[in-house]
Amino acid sequence: MEDSDRLRESIAAGLRSAGYAVDAVSNGRTGLIHLRTTTYDVAILDLGLPEMDGLAVLQEARSKGVETSVLILTARSEVSDRVRGLRLGADDYLTKPFAFDELVARVEAMMRRRHARASQILRTADLSINTSTKRVERGGEPIELSRREYAILECLAYRAGVVVSRSDLEEAVYDDPSQVQSNSIDSAISILRTKLNTQGRSNLIHTKRGIGYVLAPLKAPLDS
Repeated sequence: MEDSDRLRESIAAGLRSAGYAVDAVSNGRTGLIHLRTTTYDVAILDLGLPEMDGLAVLQEARSKGVETSVLILTARSEVSDRVRGLRLGADDYLTKPFAFDELVARVEAMMRRRHARASQILRTADLSINTSTKRVERGGEPIELSRREYAILECLAYRAGVVVSRSDLEEAVYDDPSQVQSNSIDSAISILRTKLNTQGRSNLIHTKRGIGYVLAPLKAPLDS
């Protein structure tokens, strides 16, 4: 949530290039509606928002049980501002001006904390994913993925061993899931399997028919 058109569009474009699906809004009231109706891993929140101040958005969201991790991004740099924001439920606080690389690093750290991961390396069997460099290896061999393929794989890896629904994958990967073709996720999963299962390696992405997909080193797949 950022009211400056230029900064909002710049942050959104940068995060999309880093592999994230992004909803970008310009005012606090709309932002609160998004927080209450959509499941996000991380929200970036400016404080000086029109219609509803960022701290009011944060306080209302937390009072309604919204558990999305929140990074406050603001020009307010006083200690008292940082303390108040953190006490109202923010998970991190970054002041403007800022380096975009630091913003991405903080988002990555919040993602790890949200999914109880201490390391930037996600591992499942012989598959490793560096969430900082976006490098994927299997058995020590690099695997080239598109931005969207990587985003799907990372989403599954953060929840390794847990079935992730098709709708959750669509929300994590696409900016507007309502515009996604019905077979987009299935097609991307098929390509991922092909790339990951080279050289006779076992399948790591399994289908739970009618529910979703799971990344796990299962000897016998759930359905396929």
